[in-house]
Amino acid sequence: MRIGFDAKRLYNNFTGLGNHSRTTIDILTDEFPEHEYWLYTPKVRLNGVTLPYTKKKNCHTVTPSGMMRGGAWRTYGLVNDMKKDGIELFHGLSNEMPVGLFHSGIASVVTIHDVAFRTFPDMYHWHDRKIYDLKWQYACNHADRIVCISECTKRDVLEFYNVPERKVDVVYQPVSSIYYSPMEPMDTDPYMLYVGSINSRKNLLGVVKAMELMPKDLQIPLIIVGGGGSYKQQVKQYIAEHGMEELFLWPEMVSNAELKKLYTNAQLFVYPSFYEGFGLPVVEAQLCGCPVVTSNVSSLPEAGGPYALQANPDSAEDICNKMIKMLTDSELRRNAIEGGREYAMQTFHPSVLARQLMEVYRKTL
Repeated sequence: MRIGFDAKRLYNNFTGLGNHSRTTIDILTDEFPEHEYWLYTPKVRLNGVTLPYTKKKNCHTVTPSGMMRGGAWRTYGLVNDMKKDGIELFHGLSNEMPVGLFHSGIASVVTIHDVAFRTFPDMYHWHDRKIYDLKWQYACNHADRIVCISECTKRDVLEFYNVPERKVDVVYQPVSSIYYSPMEPMDTDPYMLYVGSINSRKNLLGVVKAMELMPKDLQIPLIIVGGGGSYKQQVKQYIAEHGMEELFLWPEMVSNAELKKLYTNAQLFVYPSFYEGFGLPVVEAQLCGCPVVTSNVSSLPEAGGPYALQANPDSAEDICNKMIKMLTDSELRRNAIEGGREYAMQTFHPSVLARQLMEVYRKTL
């Protein structure tokens, strides 16, 4: 089978959507090397992350060759190039579909990650919300099948875009392969960990307020990995006003290898987000044997499964109580470490997800 992909994010984005694109190609090429994978991108940004995809066996990177370039080619010129290349199925990896694909004879799948601009509109400019909404609606209407990265996202897609449930499949987001091989914990000073963008949806301020309520002997430092803007400054201001600066560490850029060490050696991973399309850091933490406290809403119960403690993200008291419980109950911690890792391995293993995605392709053709 010749499968085409929108690879713009794969080659030019180095956070969420880019990571998803790369891990999707990784699991498919590993599990199904008999197929041909065509990566269509308006431009290629080469570095240590993207260079392997230009040399990966059975992968073909395609950039514009005619007059049409950039976003115009990706939206309006891509279909003609795919027809020339004999593509049988196209997968839009990041919520969008090229115009004209519907009547081209090429089967189509689109992945919808989340609809945060609908559920948390205050985080987005009005103009951006309208553009996203139009793109998501077009993709949902015109794709032969829709892949959602969680049951939560599926519910949102059915609610907001009025598509028949029979054309929607759930295939969870793959995780970088580095997290599937455990490493031995090291002797370190105790700390807790938060990983993710620092914005109001992720609820880091809720974690800070929960830590403020904890007994002094349990107030071990929280390492915060992630970038942010005005909300990050709001969190830092609250920390300063309450004299808690010594409890929070803010490292700069962290590689996957460094992040794996942080997960592995943390006493607790805390992630009480209000809304997630999937909740990837929760899975990464559990694969590394790190106990998790997360939210009882959105997709987080799916990501954490039965071994993560779930808290009400609106309640600093509840977050605090769950953190205390996970830090002090040795049997609970043991079950969270062992059971959480097993749940994550079985539910989100690359071969499982690759086979599920290939089954979607086969249903679509």
